[in-house]
Amino acid sequence: MNELAQFRVEVDDFMQFHNKSPLDNEQRDVFEGLQYFPENDDLNLEVEVERFSEDEPLMEMTTNTGEQRRYRRWGRFTFQVDGEEAALTVYSDPYGEELFLPFRDVTSEQESYGAGRYMDNYRPGLRHLPDGRLEVDFNYAYNPYCAYSEYYSCPLPPAENWLKVPIRAGEKKFK
Repeated sequence: MNELAQFRVEVDDFMQFHNKSPLDNEQRDVFEGLQYFPENDDLNLEVEVERFSEDEPLMEMTTNTGEQRRYRRWGRFTFQVDGEEAALTVYSDPYGEELFLPFRDVTSEQESYGAGRYMDNYRPGLRHLPDGRLEVDFNYAYNPYCAYSEYYSCPLPPAENWLKVPIRAGEKKFK
């Protein structure tokens, strides 16, 4: 079993059995695992990042419940999907340490969660490389907890991270 497959097994185990799972007891009783796009090596990238200024002002990201969360625009990168160019902004906490990459793409609502998916440096898939670049492996893109329960407040990807290309990697819509 490769690293991605093993990670997905661990996520399913967490979702079904851990007391911090966003699933309620009724959902856990019938849970058979999350659905994923097949592993897509073309969406496992090493990217150059155009870093924003350290004094980039904080911005507010609206959540699905109307709250505001503060983030800093950390950097931007471009990449290709099926020959089409795309770009995403990476955000961070106010101190520039915790990276956060929320995005929507053309699979949102149909194949993946409608409000978008996330990547961050707490899970595999988004990490600093020694030469200043980032590894961005969309196979680890995941749904926010609000995809499973109305009791969570989740930041919505800003318009600058609404892609016009499909990201057919990572977690699919929860059913």
